[in-house]
Amino acid sequence: MNQQLILVVDLEATCWEGNVEGLDRKQTVDDMEIIEFGCVVATFDGTAVAEKSLFVQPQVHPQLSDFCQELTSIRQSDVDKAPRYPQAVTELNSWLKNFELQLWGSWGDYDRRQIKAEQERHKLAPEFCALPHVNLKKQWRKDRVGSRKSGLMSALQYHDLEFQGSYHRGIDDALNIARLLPFINLT
Repeated sequence: MNQQLILVVDLEATCWEGNVEGLDRKQTVDDMEIIEFGCVVATFDGTAVAEKSLFVQPQVHPQLSDFCQELTSIRQSDVDKAPRYPQAVTELNSWLKNFELQLWGSWGDYDRRQIKAEQERHKLAPEFCALPHVNLKKQWRKDRVGSRKSGLMSALQYHDLEFQGSYHRGIDDALNIARLLPFINLT
């Protein structure tokens, strides 16, 4: 019997510490551009089957802020040589054709909203977006009414798990989110 598969997605995007570069206001998902797709195909019990980190070259604000580079550990050289969003989506779709996914999930709703903003900008979204989306943070929290903190680090600590890798790197965040799947009701 085949195990059910979920795609865990964690994005990194252009960001600024204060106002958006060249604007007199804080950022929204419409200002931000995806610079990394962190993707883990996992079984519902949290076993990672495959992983992919895909950098994306931003077009609206091609120069990463110092804040963004420090936060994500993604360097300007990483995105300069990366494909643009449409090519990245094509590459991601091609990679995912190898898997029979039931749904996709992210820790919170930001990732879904950011992909939607990119879809508006490029008239293109990854094919996995046609699958049902689950807010894994919300699902995790359902069974932990007394737990006030539901950030990724707090959720890992709740289960005596240490974060592995670099925090705010899409692939590492996605791998750590997948480690929480055994504690989340996906059905």
